[in-house]
Amino acid sequence: MKILRPAAKHQTRVGRLPLLVLPLLTAFLQAAEPVARQTFNPLGTNSNVLPLLAAAEARQREAARSWSVFHDFTFEDRVEASGIRFQMHPVEDASKNYKAVHYDHGTGLAVADVDGDGLLDVYFVDQRGGNQLWRNLGAGRFEDITSKAGVAVADRVCVTASFADYDNDGHPDLFVTTVRMGNVLFHNEGNGVFRDVTAESGLAVKQPRHSSGAVWFDFNNDGLLDLFVCNVGTYTRAEKGKDGSYLGRSDAFLGWMFPDRSEKSVLYQNKGGGKFEDVSKSMGLEHVGWSGDATVCDVNGDGFPDLYVLSMSGRDRLYENQAGKGFADRSDRYFPKTPWGAMGVKFFDFNLDGEMDLLVTDMHSDMTSRQIQAGERDFTPGFEKQKSDPWCSAEWSAVQVQASTNNILGNAFFKNTGQGKFVESSSSLGLESYWPWGVSVADLNADGYEDVIVTAGMGYPLRYAINSVLLNEQGRRFVDSEFVLGVEPRAGKRTEKVFFTLDASGEDRRHPIARGKTGLIDVIGTLSSRSSVAFDVDGDGDLDVITNEWNDRPQVLISNLAQRHPVHCLQVKLVGTKSNRDALGARVRVVAGGKSYARFNDGKSGYLSQSAMPLYFGLNDVTRAERVEVQWPSGTRQTITEGIPVNGLLVVTEPR
Repeated sequence: MKILRPAAKHQTRVGRLPLLVLPLLTAFLQAAEPVARQTFNPLGTNSNVLPLLAAAEARQREAARSWSVFHDFTFEDRVEASGIRFQMHPVEDASKNYKAVHYDHGTGLAVADVDGDGLLDVYFVDQRGGNQLWRNLGAGRFEDITSKAGVAVADRVCVTASFADYDNDGHPDLFVTTVRMGNVLFHNEGNGVFRDVTAESGLAVKQPRHSSGAVWFDFNNDGLLDLFVCNVGTYTRAEKGKDGSYLGRSDAFLGWMFPDRSEKSVLYQNKGGGKFEDVSKSMGLEHVGWSGDATVCDVNGDGFPDLYVLSMSGRDRLYENQAGKGFADRSDRYFPKTPWGAMGVKFFDFNLDGEMDLLVTDMHSDMTSRQIQAGERDFTPGFEKQKSDPWCSAEWSAVQVQASTNNILGNAFFKNTGQGKFVESSSSLGLESYWPWGVSVADLNADGYEDVIVTAGMGYPLRYAINSVLLNEQGRRFVDSEFVLGVEPRAGKRTEKVFFTLDASGEDRRHPIARGKTGLIDVIGTLSSRSSVAFDVDGDGDLDVITNEWNDRPQVLISNLAQRHPVHCLQVKLVGTKSNRDALGARVRVVAGGKSYARFNDGKSGYLSQSAMPLYFGLNDVTRAERVEVQWPSGTRQTITEGIPVNGLLVVTEPR
């Protein structure tokens, strides 16, 4: 290296080096020296988990020998080939400075054709660093168009996203929720370019809340999509941390016990002209309940969508729509017992009887110290599939679980028996899971019966938990198939990663893990998924799955079903005219080969998110659908018998 010396009058000699150069040289020499680096893993090593996963896989493959459901296909994670380079980044209170706070509930993802090219694009939500929008190039390839689209929201801690065409102009718009930093409404200007219209829309608030899931639906069937925003409750303090996020309360998960920490969720009515109005009070829908998500379905068959709202710590609520003029709490009439720690939700017809059944996943009933400790040692079905009653009753009092005799401690599957009657059947149907987050429902094997994907796991500092793929065995039961289908173990048998790095000789020296140590410490945490969405990523006719991971890259799980067997399917895209253009709230029935397949078009695609996608109907061995029937939100009924494609997309436009 050649060092240029200044003029002699500016020089103070130490040897022949000027003082101005010494700091630079010292830094260079320090950088050249190896820095002490060590690894800290609170749960041992990956090798401890892999034998348990291998044993679970062996049991599942043995069980599969008796299945009647078709399962001769697999998924492969092709995230590298997809071109997607998104990485989710948690706030420090959910990683480096871990607290048991609702930040670790993570973020969602949503899908829509944002630029009108006929291909579905993917929007990933992040907590730090900004969200990303990835444009579908076809054949399973994507490109990052976040900057062009203008939807990064990089200055806020985001939670979820929901696509919907709120102004009926033919372009999917985007709503993004945040933690205490104000939610954002983006108007799609066309060609995938968005404009922030929050202030002019009336959705800006003076005191931003801890928002979570957002549901678009037309509650009064006037052809304009309204919006319900779930607000959790005050789980942060007023102070901000170094990363710009509000610091979490140390007692965040007891927040529901303090009424003054509750935050009302909000119902916004679309008044037209891009304007929204808070009508929660006038519509009798002033919901409070530490709610992360919600969904809609016409439970009583009167043609108006009813609203089911989850509670993370207590009673879920069913608000019956009073013909668009208001809502009435009818929870006890339809669902007298609901999960205590509900997290994910989806209505679907699991047994082809034409009635919409309801699946609710329960995360928080699994979060007892005794159950966690037992789970560190056990991946057996006897542990993973059991209800949480013995664990909760052993650790929590009736007051803490809000009189748990009126709750279900574990997942719930409410089988719809008609006339508004539901029977809880999760255990008998095999729908229990461990540490579950979201629910995505999709016909993965194209046999006509919709299957279930449940994202799961906590990440740092807890042990690894598997994502579940539950194949629907002709409406009789669901079978755990994640190992058989190649979803578990993950690609490369990854179960952990470096979650964060501490500088024990510098700014992190007071961190509990760094005390008494020097140098850099790589802290290991387990992988886990938060949200998922199923659609035909590569255009081959079968359904693939993309996930949003916790502090990691996504999984892009591509199915080889179409390469191994002929796939017969029909996709239906609805275009409303008198109804809202997305036709949210419509019922669709496809008749093929003597069977009838029903879907309720709610847009609900996975945990915390709504997507704008065609409805997918697997037809099993039948090559062509005979009839498609649509009941539009406006009340119009339409039947199509001509021009129904084979393995293609049918666009159905509502008659004017």
